[in-house]
Amino acid sequence: MSIKPLIAVLIVAAATLSACEKSTETYPVTGEQCGPNDPVKTLDAEDCYIPPAGV
Repeated sequence: MSIKPLIAVLIVAAATLSACEKSTETYPVTGEQCGPNDPVKTLDAEDCYIPPAGV
């Protein structure tokens, strides 16, 4: 087995991961500024419950 494909995969993975935005100052989808009074800070897991389909 050649090591070249493995190296290529690792390089692509490293490039992809390094391109990810790591800033928490804005929301990733909308780009809006985050603030201390954002209503999402009061949400918990129960607020995001989605019932199963067909119920």
